[in-house]
Amino acid sequence: MKLPTFTAFGSRNYRLYFYGQSISLIGTWMQRTAVSWVVYTLTHSAFMLGVAMFCTQFPSFLLSTAGGVVSDRYDRYKVLLITQISSLVQSVLLAILVLLGHYTVWEILGISIILGAINAFDVPARQSLVYEMVDDKEHLPNALALNSMMVNLARLAGPAISGVVLQSMGAGACFLLNALSFLAVIASLLRMRLSPYVKTTRNKNAIGELREGWEYLNRTPSIARVILLLAGMSLFVIPFSTLLPIYAKVIFHGNAATFGLINSFIGLGAICGSLYLTSANATSEMGRKRILRNNTMIFGVGLILFAYTPWFPLAMIFAVMSGFGMMAQTTMTNTIIQTTVAPAMRGRVISYFAMAYFGMMPLGGLLIGAVSQYAGAPETVLGSGIMALILLAFFWRYLSTPAKGGNSADAAGAADGVGQAGVTRETAAA
Repeated sequence: MKLPTFTAFGSRNYRLYFYGQSISLIGTWMQRTAVSWVVYTLTHSAFMLGVAMFCTQFPSFLLSTAGGVVSDRYDRYKVLLITQISSLVQSVLLAILVLLGHYTVWEILGISIILGAINAFDVPARQSLVYEMVDDKEHLPNALALNSMMVNLARLAGPAISGVVLQSMGAGACFLLNALSFLAVIASLLRMRLSPYVKTTRNKNAIGELREGWEYLNRTPSIARVILLLAGMSLFVIPFSTLLPIYAKVIFHGNAATFGLINSFIGLGAICGSLYLTSANATSEMGRKRILRNNTMIFGVGLILFAYTPWFPLAMIFAVMSGFGMMAQTTMTNTIIQTTVAPAMRGRVISYFAMAYFGMMPLGGLLIGAVSQYAGAPETVLGSGIMALILLAFFWRYLSTPAKGGNSADAAGAADGVGQAGVTRETAAA
C-alpha cells in the first residue's frame, strides 16, 4: 500500500523519471552554484551575477514559445531525449574549458547562453510528458508536488556538495560531475514504456499554432492570472538569490562553503513546503489558490526578515522560511495549469509558464544586480520582500474567491475553443 504522499510512484514510468531526474538535478544545482561563484570570484560584481542569470535564462524567454509548439507538434519523448543529451554536451564543454585553466567570464557566460536555449525546448516537453508518465490522472497533482520535492532536495544537496567540491577540487570538477549526472536521466528515459507516438494531422503552421496558444490563454483566466503572478514574482522577488554570494562573502564573512550552505537552507525550506503540498488539500480550485496565496505571503515576510539579519543561525531560519514560501510559486502555478489546460494545448501553455519563470528571472537578475550595486544587497532583498506583498495584494481577491462556475466549467469552455487537434496518446489517456 502506497503512502498518500507518494501515490504517483504507482506509475512505473514516473518512478523511473523521478529517480533519474533527481540525480541529474543535483548535478544541475552544483553547476549553477559553481557558475555563480566563478563569476563573482572573477568580477566581484553584483551586476555580473545578474548578467550570469540573464545569460542562462533569457534564451528560454526568447525561445520557449517555439519550444511549446515543438512539444505539441512532435514526439515529446524524443524531444526530451535530445535536450538531455544536448545538456550533457554543454556541461562537458564547460568542464573542459575550466579544467584547462584558461577561461574568461565571457566564455562562461557564452556557454550558459547555450544551456538557456536548450532549456527553452526541454521544459515544455518535460513538464508535458509528466502527464503521460502518470497512469492515474488523479495522481497528477501528487506527481507535480513530488517533482517540486525532487527539485528542492537537489537544491538542498547540490549547493552543499558544490561548496565542498569548489573548495577541494575547483569549479571544473562541479561541471564534470554535472555532465555525468545526465547519464542517469537519459538511462531512465530509455527504460520507459510509453504508448507509441501517433503523428497528428496539423491544419495550421507553427505560427498559427503559436497564435492559437495565446488566444487560448486569453480565454482561460484561471491559467492566465496565475502566470501573471508568477511573472511578477520572477521579475521582482525570486531573483533575490542572485545576491547570495554577496551575503556569503561580505555579510557573513564566509567562503564558497558558506554560499553552498545558504542555498541548502533555502532548499530545506522548499523541501518542507513540497512535503506539505504532497499531502495538503490541493484537490480543489480554492485549495490550490489558498496555498498559493498563503505561501506568497510567507515568502515575502521571510525575505523581509532575512534581509537585515547579520547573525548567521537566525538568518538561516528566515532562509528556510523564504524557501518554504518560494516553492509554491512554480509548483502551484504548474499544478493549476496541468489540471485545467486542454490536452492539445498543454505544451504551448506550459511554454508561457516557462516564459513567466525563466524569462522574467534573468531580467529580474539584471534589475536586482543593478539596484544592489547602488543601494546594497540587504536593501535590495528587503525591497524584494515588500514587492512580494504588493503583488499578493494585487491578486488577493482572485486568490481568495472561488471562480464562477468552478474549474471544470472554465476548462471545458476553454477547451471548446481549441478546435480539432487530432488524436494523440495524451488525449487517449485523458
